[in-house]
Amino acid sequence: MALTVEMITFDTTDAPPLAAWWARQLGGTVEDESQGMFVVVKDVHGVARLGFQAVPDPTPDKNRVHLDLTSDDAAAEVERLVSEGASLVARHDEWGFAWTVLADPEGNQFCVAQG
Repeated sequence: MALTVEMITFDTTDAPPLAAWWARQLGGTVEDESQGMFVVVKDVHGVARLGFQAVPDPTPDKNRVHLDLTSDDAAAEVERLVSEGASLVARHDEWGFAWTVLADPEGNQFCVAQG
């Protein structure tokens, strides 16, 4: 088992101002990775980065905050997590970055990507 918390990600309708707000609160720096679609707050006292992901409409059937996990062998970890009771929600490959969305046994979604 080798998962690392890479980021805690918030769904939001307007990522840049929310990321800036958290950066001010936590003393972090803002890095806009995709023209406002995904914004990261870094250098937050040695803890995982905070991500702010623009979505058209945060819905009640998807958690608005989720874990982004990485592994040296993401495919094996996804397989292991599914065997432990997680369910596969979707696979994505955008902006040159691939990740898998899973849900825990209670339906809370989280992402796994190659580290």
